[in-house]
Amino acid sequence: MNEFAFQALFVLILLVVGFGFGRVQELRHLRDLEDRERRLAAILVTDLRIPPTGIEPSSGHLVIGGAVIASDYFKTFASGIRSLVGGELRSYQSMLGRARREAQARMLEEARRIGAQAVINVRFETSEIGSRAPMSEIICYGTALLTRESVGTSAPS
Repeated sequence: MNEFAFQALFVLILLVVGFGFGRVQELRHLRDLEDRERRLAAILVTDLRIPPTGIEPSSGHLVIGGAVIASDYFKTFASGIRSLVGGELRSYQSMLGRARREAQARMLEEARRIGAQAVINVRFETSEIGSRAPMSEIICYGTALLTRESVGTSAPS
C-alpha cells in the first residue's frame, strides 16, 4: 500500500509541477506574442492571391515562419483522460493557437526585415511530431510585397 501511495503522490507532484511550469511558460509566451503582434500590425496580411487596392508591388518574395510547440505534462495527462470520454481538447487548442500565432509572427518579422508593405496569399501547414508528448509544427508562408518606395529602404537580406 505504501508503494502505491508513493507512486500516486509522485504522479500528483508531476501533474502540479507540469501545470505550474506549463502555465507560467504559456502566459510568458502569450505576453511576448501580443507585444510582437502590436509591433508587426503595420504589415497587411491577407489570404487573397492578389494585392489589395492601393498597393502597387514592385516585387514579391516568399517569406516563411515556423514554430514547434510541445505540450506540457499536465496538458498531455488531462487530454489523455479527456480522450477516453471524447469531446473537445481545449488544452491542445491553446497549444495550436499559440503555434499558429508564433509562426505568423516569425513570417511577418521576416517580411519586415526585407521592407515589405504586405504579405498576401498567406497559408498555414501543420504536422504532428513526437509520440510521447504531443508536439505540433506549424509553418506559415506567404508572398511579401515590396513597393517601389520600400525597395530603396529595405534592409539587406
